[in-house]
Amino acid sequence: MSLETLLKERIAASGPLTVADYIAEALLNPDHGYYPTRTPFGAAGDFTTAPEISQMFGALIGLCLAHSWMDQGAPARFTLAELGPGRGTLMADALRATARVPGFGAAADIVLVEASPQLRKAQADTLDDFEVRWVDGAADLPSDAPLWCVANEFFDALPIRQFVRDADGWRERCIGAQDGALSFGLAPAGEQPQLNHRLEDTQDGDVVETCAAAHAILSELGHRINGRGGVALIIDYGDWRALGDTLQAVRGHERADLLDAPGTADITAHVDFEALAQAAAPAAHTRLTPQGVFLERLGITARAQALAKPLEGAALETHVAAHRRLTHPDEMGNLFKVLGLFPATAAPPPGLST
Repeated sequence: MSLETLLKERIAASGPLTVADYIAEALLNPDHGYYPTRTPFGAAGDFTTAPEISQMFGALIGLCLAHSWMDQGAPARFTLAELGPGRGTLMADALRATARVPGFGAAADIVLVEASPQLRKAQADTLDDFEVRWVDGAADLPSDAPLWCVANEFFDALPIRQFVRDADGWRERCIGAQDGALSFGLAPAGEQPQLNHRLEDTQDGDVVETCAAAHAILSELGHRINGRGGVALIIDYGDWRALGDTLQAVRGHERADLLDAPGTADITAHVDFEALAQAAAPAAHTRLTPQGVFLERLGITARAQALAKPLEGAALETHVAAHRRLTHPDEMGNLFKVLGLFPATAAPPPGLST
């Protein structure tokens, strides 16, 4: 039985699904969901993330975290974590780049937040040279040590709810079934207190998206970092106070119909960085910074030039293209943003400002 059939049966029995419920089933259903049944990354998958484009990305992230670790007194024991590590490429590159930072690797307890058994296996293969352990969620990270962590393209995949403003309040966008097919609809108008602050910048017909899962994770990270020390780097596409319908499905590196064959395509939405920063209080947060600016501040161009010296031909062309893709405003440079979290009494991580 397909996931689409199961969802139609659920709708027939219990009524329309929220968008968040639909995304959760499409991505995480243990038997039919996208992540438990597929390896989505790379040319053979459905999308390519920054760590898969060039090792420079993970290396600079690792050095940024290590520099921040030294700025906060180089604690003798800390948790080095990644949320949604993909194939483990970013963490592997970060660890190789920081191998010469005195004491960093010895002090790090490397913890990956990953629920998928299939992805855990891929991460174990990539990180075979390192001692790594896994937890299912951010709440399971060690609470007795400072926390340095990174989340690259993690929050965009969390289930969101969508609300459409109209004269009588907010109407939640839902997914039901019509004429034998899954279809979008709207719930009756009602009050949504968590959206009261959005009345100032919206009008009838506007769509606002919320993510309760992200709020819970950021609250957890913010309290731990502010209380114990550390840093979080959140790298994703989105903006400060997002507005509009940003849901999209991707299959084979191309846009797909969101309701077509659930479980066979990746589903993402733009990240509302303002909501993340507010949820992370009492931890301080940096200015939202374009990825290209962040990487340039960390020295990616000098690193790219050094790595390019022995290259020629196709290898050089690929290297130059990777640098451009990560940093150029017309590529990932402006689309992706970086938000840093840090203790209110500490300095922001390198490459970011307040």
